Amino acid sequence: MSKDTINVLVVEDSPVVQMLLKHWLDNDPHLHVMGMVNNGQEAVDFVAEKKPDVILMDVHMPKMDGYEATRRIMETHPVPIVISSATTATTEVGATFHALEAGAVAVIEKPVGLNTPGFDQMVQNLLQTLKLMAEVKVVKRWARDRRPVAVPVAEWLRRAEGIDVVAIGASTGGPPVIQTILKGLPKDYPVPILAVQHIASGFLGGMVDWLRQTTQMPVHLAVHGAPALPGNVYLAPDDFHMGLFSGGRIMLSKDVPENNLRPAVSFLFRSVANTCGARAVGVILTGMGRDGADELKLLKDKGAITIAQNAETAVIHGMPGEAIQLDAALYTFSPEQIAAILVTLVNCK
Repeated sequence: MSKDTINVLVVEDSPVVQMLLKHWLDNDPHLHVMGMVNNGQEAVDFVAEKKPDVILMDVHMPKMDGYEATRRIMETHPVPIVISSATTATTEVGATFHALEAGAVAVIEKPVGLNTPGFDQMVQNLLQTLKLMAEVKVVKRWARDRRPVAVPVAEWLRRAEGIDVVAIGASTGGPPVIQTILKGLPKDYPVPILAVQHIASGFLGGMVDWLRQTTQMPVHLAVHGAPALPGNVYLAPDDFHMGLFSGGRIMLSKDVPENNLRPAVSFLFRSVANTCGARAVGVILTGMGRDGADELKLLKDKGAITIAQNAETAVIHGMPGEAIQLDAALYTFSPEQIAAILVTLVNCK
């Protein structure tokens, strides 16, 4: 076995799915299934003795589910964990996002329906995700809540006025970061928040429900032509770019993908730069690639306040790192600090 081979632990209670996953993974020259276990407790025990490079984790299993297993592994022997789900049903998706909150780095649709349209692409996405996530440097999660963080900011920033919108872009590792930011905002936050989150198709509805349940903000899948209301959060739907019309209404578009993505953070930031200019805040969060980096610079050049997540807290510092290299971010902060500065910017108490 090559020293570059990625060792994968498969956590799955279905023997049939286990064998399918083993077949696909072992047929990839860069992946090796070092173990297969039937439930979360067995996964916790396995990781305590051996160190896989990455874990492919089912959600609903007997004895211990994927959420609890993820929480325990990340608090004891942290390993990159990819959550696999064969359904986007509400109960399944809820557990999926709790696992992301506990420290899992990505979620992917499990390719078990052999006759499903796009099945081969789903398998390739699974293999590619495992290879990419194996490179992520995870850290131990402590079993305690984080406290609010005070952010020292320049005096001119304390007097910032006239913010019309906050635009957020995120990819891998983004859902719990967006959740942390929203948790730090008051329910009467006086401007709308528009967010693009790259995630596997079919999971955005579950993310909306999860954010509604775990923050005090009203969260919605965006609707074309609807007004962007203060204190509300709008996520771009699957396969639609999102932007703003000049009158403050939401624009959804089927324009060509940007950076091979639709929705694209680049589309959102560019639209907000063109419609709101200096009266906007742009926030770029954890994620692979460079989607939104150039357009965050456009926002900054138009006078907007621009923020990038720092490397210490980002699961993958690709997108924010690219923005920082372009000098597109006025500030570089942790998620808790980003929430605090968003409150300061609109003079909320």
